[in-house]
Amino acid sequence: MARKKIIIFGTGGNCIDILDAILEINRVSESYEVLGFLDDNSELWGKEVFGARVLGSLDSASEYPEAFFVNGIGSPNNFWRKQEMIETANVPTNRFESIFHPSASVSEFATVGRGVVALKNVSISADLTIGNHVIILPNSVINHNDRIDDYVSIASSVSIAGHVHVHNHSYLGGGSSILGHVTIHPKSLVGMGSVVIRDVETNTVVAGNPAKVIRNVQ
Repeated sequence: MARKKIIIFGTGGNCIDILDAILEINRVSESYEVLGFLDDNSELWGKEVFGARVLGSLDSASEYPEAFFVNGIGSPNNFWRKQEMIETANVPTNRFESIFHPSASVSEFATVGRGVVALKNVSISADLTIGNHVIILPNSVINHNDRIDDYVSIASSVSIAGHVHVHNHSYLGGGSSILGHVTIHPKSLVGMGSVVIRDVETNTVVAGNPAKVIRNVQ
């Protein structure tokens, strides 16, 4: 079987972790040919990052009609712009590949969208839904009956109890815990180590134990 050609959006830390996950997948079964990265930082074009070449800007994705793509761009500083940045490339949703590190556990009864990334030791339980372009960093746990909408970023070691709804463009900081039946509304940020026991309103930053609103996102 021919390997899928794949290109990673971005060259930051998450992007390197995605590259590492793809290489780990290939050690189990030769599934992907990594063509390289796309990044809007022109100083990186033509250079190699951990053995993979930076091919050009995001909007040059059309030059690779045979390739699939995966996004690693997004941080606490710009998470609400993830959709905007991805759309710069003008790539249809069906050309995005979901990448699951071999150590990740993904229930066959979970519904997972396109362009999803689940890194080392992530656990995705049964009877839940994950949308498109969701990134889940190492050691995070998503429990049954959860709904994670498009463009959500989940940092390392996050614990999400059952029946939680995380709306689009939200960011859950490392080590945070979300109580069951809580709703995280769009474009919200949960600070590192926070314990969320009640709903989080749109465009707010919450932090602490229990988590409280400290400011707006923008």
